[in-house]
Amino acid sequence: MSQNNSAKKRERQNITHRMRNRAVKSEVRTAIKKFEKCILAEDKAAAELAMKESFKLLDSATSKGILHRNTSSRKKSRLYAALAKLN
Repeated sequence: MSQNNSAKKRERQNITHRMRNRAVKSEVRTAIKKFEKCILAEDKAAAELAMKESFKLLDSATSKGILHRNTSSRKKSRLYAALAKLN
């Protein structure tokens, strides 16, 4: 355990940030799964809406520094390719 006050505060902050980051990552993964479910059902309109939502969440996570920009770009590229394959 930490001994001094600044280290204790840093631990508290790390816990808070870790929880927030996990929540955002989980939200992104859920949106991507929702998109994949629409692709499997071959529902083009729902897939486009789900893709827009996924892109929004990916961009948000990237701007917050939770995801690396290359990771976000790769995921968006794969989502777009899956939608293009559906057409």
